[in-house]
Amino acid sequence: MKKIEAIIKPFKLDEVKEALHEIGVSGITVTEAKGFGRQKGHTELYRGAEYVVDFLPKVKLEVVVADDQASRVVEAIAAAAQTGRIGDGKIFVSAIESALRIRTGETDEDAI
Repeated sequence: MKKIEAIIKPFKLDEVKEALHEIGVSGITVTEAKGFGRQKGHTELYRGAEYVVDFLPKVKLEVVVADDQASRVVEAIAAAAQTGRIGDGKIFVSAIESALRIRTGETDEDAI
């Protein structure tokens, strides 16, 4: 099993969700996040005062899938989240040793 974590722009969430649904991904966890990479934030003007916004709003998605489905999920997220501009985000893939569905006691791939 693989855990795929993606940090994307918030307005791309619906497109990514639809792309994952189309390839058969049944569950996804979404967390609102703030961060920056090469963007380094930006300056804004509020009531005449300029201030720096270091941390930009992002959305973190987490999906656990079978090994054979991982590359399709990464491709779907990348295609749906891409704008071609700086700050599109990152995708991380890591191995999952085991999983347990609490309600039924199912384990590993049956649990996802």
